Amino acid sequence: MTELDIDFVRAQFPAFSQPSLQGHAFFENAGGSFTCGQVIDRLHRFYTERKVQPYGFFKASQDGGDEMDEARTRLAALMNVETDELSFGPSTSQNTYILAQAFADVLVSGQAIVVTDQDHEANTGVWRRLADRGIEVREWHVDPELGQLSLDDLGKLLEGPVRLVCFPHCSNIVGQENPVAEIVAMAHEAGAVTCVDGVSMVPHGFPDIGALGADIYLFSSYKTYGPHQGIMVVRRTLADSLPNQAHFFNADARTKRFTPAGPDHAQIAAAAGLADYIDTLYSHHFDTNDDAAARARAVADLQRSHEDKTLAPLLEFLRSRNDVRILGNNHIQTSTGRVPTVAVHAARPAEAIARDLADHGIMAGAGDFYAMRTIRALGCDPEEGVLRLSFVHYTTDAEVEQLMKGLDATL
Repeated sequence: MTELDIDFVRAQFPAFSQPSLQGHAFFENAGGSFTCGQVIDRLHRFYTERKVQPYGFFKASQDGGDEMDEARTRLAALMNVETDELSFGPSTSQNTYILAQAFADVLVSGQAIVVTDQDHEANTGVWRRLADRGIEVREWHVDPELGQLSLDDLGKLLEGPVRLVCFPHCSNIVGQENPVAEIVAMAHEAGAVTCVDGVSMVPHGFPDIGALGADIYLFSSYKTYGPHQGIMVVRRTLADSLPNQAHFFNADARTKRFTPAGPDHAQIAAAAGLADYIDTLYSHHFDTNDDAAARARAVADLQRSHEDKTLAPLLEFLRSRNDVRILGNNHIQTSTGRVPTVAVHAARPAEAIARDLADHGIMAGAGDFYAMRTIRALGCDPEEGVLRLSFVHYTTDAEVEQLMKGLDATL
């Protein structure tokens, strides 16, 4: 298999050439990634050449609208969904909030939904509030040792009038990929639709949502090398069955009916840079001419292979120590379902470790990461938080080595 050209990858990110960041290794990517040059170029162009209301009667306005349409069309193609199934919102938290309002108008007392304690709060809290309207909320619990969700447990929860199943593609604490296609099939067989939070998964490769079968799929473009937007896919059949949440005159526009706030035109246009970036990596590594979804899968395979190799020594290092606990199943590698998001609980407070790591040029995160339910379910105190070490395909072996030296000095 072709290996990822890490030097070429890093050349696409202006951050790595900034003097202020030299000597620093970034390990809080799960909170937000660096932005690729393709997105920055498009954002700059929109603000300097298009900064007008789009879809107007003059060229600058028409060009702005065209770039916004291009972003939606190309990103939808990457994920193998229809263009009008993809919407932009200010954040994933906002998108799930709006969706919950829509479901509140169609679910009736006595019906049930399934949520997990493995989710970021964005894809669990808003759904749990439906209990105030008489909806039964069933919790799909993680294994307290492995942090994983059991399909057998889900099967029991799906008995009866379940109409919605909400779960993460990957936990932002455990780092374990869930078998989305299997879960979706089980939910559909039970007569339920699915809402999948892909925020912690998409940074490691754009998914083929068509193949996964999810009814709703959400992620954040600022964690996938782009602008601060929430991207939401709602499949046509479900979208048309839910009530409009926007202005009445947008009720027939699938790309607008779940985004009542005015969109950030420039950031939507700049999101096309994500497709530029995928195509740039594909063209550099492959001689074939595949369609958009196949290109995305090929690049995702490169990303995951590199991450797998880079993650292995860190997991080995952490397993060798008796002063840290890796949250989740630490024996799983990337190629079999683990992404390089590693949360650890140590004898020292997480915030103190993160501060000390900064003195060693390591940018890491500490806290609850809006996953308080997960941390508590795994036996840790959410108020104390955990240390999270997260990286992506642009992380180098040398940076992981720097991280391990910093951990050795600070733990």
